[in-house]
Amino acid sequence: MTLPARQQSAQLLEKYVKNEALRHHCRMVARAMEVYAKELGEDAELWYQTGLLHDLDWEMYPDEHPNKAVNEILVDYPAELLRAIRAHATMRTGQEPETLLDKYLFACDELSGFMHAVSLMRPNKFADMKPKSVKKKLKDVSFAANVDREEINKGFTLIGKTPDEHISFLIEVFKKET
Repeated sequence: MTLPARQQSAQLLEKYVKNEALRHHCRMVARAMEVYAKELGEDAELWYQTGLLHDLDWEMYPDEHPNKAVNEILVDYPAELLRAIRAHATMRTGQEPETLLDKYLFACDELSGFMHAVSLMRPNKFADMKPKSVKKKLKDVSFAANVDREEINKGFTLIGKTPDEHISFLIEVFKKET
């Protein structure tokens, strides 16, 4: 199955996600995925759209996320995209991250949201952010308390990167976005 045009995915995001913070999160994850794909020699468009659509049903169908999206909304999308979206929500789907696409989506999702929260506390956002400041906030369980630190740590392991390596990479990606 061929990947629909990026514009079609962007329209789906606008249709199903009304919360601007969640849209922003999806775009951040999409950008991180695209840059990682280029570095790894993978399909950058597939990785971008996987990131863009990974939380498509979170707002409208929170109790069915991500099953509503993969089973009913994204029926015209390639199996590897659907698989990665399932694998980023292992607790609900039972699908463990196995492919590179699965693993990087898992590793970028929770950490990107956390890093965005850290950036909001900083006058220069991502511009002068260091991995050390992100790791310090990760230890503070009262900061962004809804973020699953175990998932973030699992993400480092899945992609075989140290926290410093992964966080540094994402800082560089997000620095260009702001």
